[in-house]
Amino acid sequence: MTRTITVGIDGSPQSHAAAEWAAREAELRDLPVRLLHVWEPAPAVLAQDPVLGAKTHQYWTERVPQKVGDGLRLRHPGVVVTSDQRSGPPADTLVRDADGVELLVLGTRAPSGLGGFLAGSVGQSVIARSEALVVLVRAGEQEADEHVTDCVGVPSAATAFRPVVVGFDVSSPDDGVLAFAFDEAQRRGTAVHVVSGWQPPPYYPSLAAGVVADQGVARRKAADLTRLLLPWRQTYPDVEVVEVSRPGSPAHLLVDASKEASLVVVGRRIRPAPLGAHIGAVARAVLHHVGAPVAVVAHP
Repeated sequence: MTRTITVGIDGSPQSHAAAEWAAREAELRDLPVRLLHVWEPAPAVLAQDPVLGAKTHQYWTERVPQKVGDGLRLRHPGVVVTSDQRSGPPADTLVRDADGVELLVLGTRAPSGLGGFLAGSVGQSVIARSEALVVLVRAGEQEADEHVTDCVGVPSAATAFRPVVVGFDVSSPDDGVLAFAFDEAQRRGTAVHVVSGWQPPPYYPSLAAGVVADQGVARRKAADLTRLLLPWRQTYPDVEVVEVSRPGSPAHLLVDASKEASLVVVGRRIRPAPLGAHIGAVARAVLHHVGAPVAVVAHP
């Protein structure tokens, strides 16, 4: 399969935001964008309706990718945009189609509000079941949101990119997560903030008191992070690296660090679960609480 950035679209504001993000990413990577419109066949009762029948259904299934594609070609003339359609259950269809794509980009609702079929459960189902690299983009996401404000505090796409924030587990490191985060930071000419949270030993006093009994543990955790990041600093010498190693919930620390991010990168361990697919506590928290685009990297 030709390397593409594939976007799942359904006509919702979420999928429009995802398509715009995909086009900007395609410009950075010099790749084409493929719009994938997934639709469910009209129920038999509606198919026979003279107003809401098969012809009307067909019109809208053709109209959605055409409208989105025309808009992308107008705003991103250097990006090759193609479209495709699939019929079937959205999550199942997207998972099957994601095999071999460079990135699969989906829209998702903001931390509050309503959205289309790509929001919520479908997006999470795709992430949990697919080994593709999936990026979720919030409704209303704009290019200026990825950049720092200008000198008068106004959002602007002409300023530098905000940092790429990545969650990293020093006890179970994965090269794929860091590789994607560093690569994205280099493409954007920005820094990568590596956030590593760890649970303090039982003998620590309450963190709420702001007192740490053994600075040695904190120093060892920070040293482990520095050691693991050294090869990446050498591979990407032009990327500024900010290391954040702190005691506490990894999910909470990552969500807090992501407030000023252009992109958030988290890992998802591929493992069978007795009751179905598994996302992981940290990835799930980020998907629910972070407003920036979130990339989920599946790894062993």
